[in-house]
Amino acid sequence: MATHEHEITEPVDLCLPDGSLNPSAVGWSRKPLHRANLQGWGRTKRWEYWCVTTPTHLVALTVSDLDFLALNTVYLLEFGPGGREFECSSIVPAARGVRLPDTVAGAPGSEDVVVGPARPTGGKVRIEIRDENAGTRLRARCLTPERLPLEVGLLVSRPEGHESLSVVVPWSEQRFQYTSKHTALPASGRVRIGSEILTFGGEDDEAWAVLDHGRGRWPRTVDWNWGAASGRTDGHTVGLQFGGRWTEGTGSTENGLCVDGRLTKIGEEMDWQWSASAPLAPWTLRTPSSGQVDLTFTPFHNRAVHTDVGLIANRTDQRFGHYDGRIRTDDGAEIAVDRLLGWAEDVHMRW
Repeated sequence: MATHEHEITEPVDLCLPDGSLNPSAVGWSRKPLHRANLQGWGRTKRWEYWCVTTPTHLVALTVSDLDFLALNTVYLLEFGPGGREFECSSIVPAARGVRLPDTVAGAPGSEDVVVGPARPTGGKVRIEIRDENAGTRLRARCLTPERLPLEVGLLVSRPEGHESLSVVVPWSEQRFQYTSKHTALPASGRVRIGSEILTFGGEDDEAWAVLDHGRGRWPRTVDWNWGAASGRTDGHTVGLQFGGRWTEGTGSTENGLCVDGRLTKIGEEMDWQWSASAPLAPWTLRTPSSGQVDLTFTPFHNRAVHTDVGLIANRTDQRFGHYDGRIRTDDGAEIAVDRLLGWAEDVHMRW
């Protein structure tokens, strides 16, 4: 195995009855096994982030409950010179009407997520995340700042036996995060912007979904890196999942490779190198000890979000681009990574 961390193989509660971290929950799993039984307020954060990519577009849906407010967002990016970018965001004071389940979509006991009015007007967002026999249905509606209706209708499939990476990151008994990252999930459907229909998945173009499911109690201020990518390369279906900075010193990492549905868990902190002043400069991501990851990430677009609304101050630079280089799985297989589409982000959060 590529990690020293404890592998969890049976269902477990994230919290003890008093709301503190359950020591038995610390570890990682190949499928969602944690029930995030968080109680009340107190720096509690819950979110669902889905991003679906094609060779020409991506769409991302975010539903988040941050204790004192909820932030729901629909984001659409068109690649290439002159590519369009649309974003609809809705802030809900006290997170009224936003309820996120304790378990991951597709896991036993998971519940649907539905937020916002059925027919949203300006400043409102409707997002639905529903489990079906065929997979997870993603729907969204909003009106962009350009007054264009934006509608999302996608189905994310879950191939039999496809593994994901779920990890508990413990800062202390009172501060901890459960994160469940799912990569390289096939997707299909349509997105409408105005009168234009964009097809996701099909005979000519592949579409891949990534899920970031988060539940925990966070420090007031935190910095992190997150990188992910999905697609076909070197004859394999590959999902990349990397995290950095926020896990340092906890004994846990959120680094892993999903190759043809099989997870390789990497228990080593990644070495991230990037330029904060040059948004489209290449990044390098490496595992210095094991050599299992040696990648260059070349961005083509930077989604810069800077927010300061009193209790929340956020600086996010999410850069979309391609990964190139090589990775090595648990069984020693060396895989060439060639223009794998994904992102890498640099975030500072005060919340």
